[in-house]
Order: sequence, then structure tokens, then C-alpha cells
Amino acid sequence: MSDPILTLKGVHTDIAQYHILQGVDLEVPRGQVTMLLGRNGVGKTTTLRTIIGHWQAKSGEIAFDGAAITDIPTPARARAGIGFVPEDMGIFTDLTVEENMILAAASGPLDKARLDWIFAAFPPLKTFWRSEAGNLSGGQKQMLSIARAMAEERKLYLIDEPTKGLAPAIVSTMAGALRDLKRQGASVLLVEQNFSVAKALGDTAAVMDDGRVVWTGAMAELAASAELQERLMGLSMEAH
Repeated sequence: MSDPILTLKGVHTDIAQYHILQGVDLEVPRGQVTMLLGRNGVGKTTTLRTIIGHWQAKSGEIAFDGAAITDIPTPARARAGIGFVPEDMGIFTDLTVEENMILAAASGPLDKARLDWIFAAFPPLKTFWRSEAGNLSGGQKQMLSIARAMAEERKLYLIDEPTKGLAPAIVSTMAGALRDLKRQGASVLLVEQNFSVAKALGDTAAVMDDGRVVWTGAMAELAASAELQERLMGLSMEAH
């Protein structure tokens, strides 16, 4: 794997008295979609939040686009070109869709061409542009959460379970938007439990267990092997 955009080496993260990440080694190839997979509770969300800096690594190294970011604050990581979509969406429900997007574009006014692309990817956001975000449906709130990360062009997007609990039609819309990001040359690290989405979007995969990455390889290799899925995650994801 040459020229990864993101590298984690021996990353440990504690949350309160719990030792969650126990030496994570991970590389995210530039311009590809990397799926971060594994059972619930193995450290996937903690890995994303450690990368963006919401939780500080206790030890180890994180490098982004050739520069060390282990000890810099979250805003500096965002300015360096990392976008983050948390599982809990992270939108401001008492603000309008427009106001949410304006706040997300930290470096200046919303770019019209980029906004037009976001509206094409997520048409409901244009329809409800002046509406309070709290009045959106669950799927529409998730669209807004992802659109906020897309408000400015990023080099790397960290996305935590974007399709969880959503209807198939909205899942398809989400997948289309993520494919567009990839076509634009962005890199994506995506936590996803929907195997059909993981198989359709992923170029590479990293499987976690007990706070470590225990397997990395081509997503196609993992998708083709029920035995590998069973061994790594204790289930055949084809059934999900």
C-alpha cells in the first residue's frame, strides 16, 4: 500500500478507566474507500474519534497527509482536511438546514457549485433549506450530517455508520453520495454494518477485534469468503 493518506501506528486510547484501543495499526489508502468493520464494541467508533481528536491517544502515532497530527487539537485536524460524520449526527436541531450548512463551512461562504452538488446528492435538503433541522426525518437528518462534512472539500472523510436504521431508498441515496466523493478523489474511512453497502463501496477493509486491527485486505476478498467473515467477526455478513 503506497502513499497512504492516513497512518496509525500503535495507537492506544483510554476512556475513563477503560483501555479501548490497544495498539491500533491502520493505513488508509489515498483516493479509496476503506471499510472499518467488526463486531459492536471492538473500538471502531473510538478509532474515528481518536483520529479526529475528540479523544486523545494515550500513546502511538497518527499521521495525516504526511504530517504528524497525534497531539494537535480537533479544529487543526479539521483545517488540515479531515471531515467527520459522527454516529449521533452532530447537527444543530434548533437551527435551519441553511444555518447548519453555513456553520459547517468554516473557511468562508458556501461555495455555490459545491452546494448545487450537495442538493443533487440530497434533494430533501434543498426542499427543507429554511426549515429547522429538528423537524427533519431521521434519514433527512443523516443526509444533513453528511452534507455538513461535505460543505467544504476535504481530503479525508471519517464516517460512522451513516446508513444505520435507514430505509433502503435513503441508503441508496447515501451510497450514491459517497461514490461521488470517491470520484472526486477524496479518501473515506467508513464504519458500516450494512454489508451490501460495505461490499458496494469498499476498496479495502480493516477488521477490528478487542481494540486492535486483526485483518486488512481487499474488500472483495472479505466479501467473497464466508469463512473469513466467520473467523474474523463471528458471523457471515452475507446474512445481513
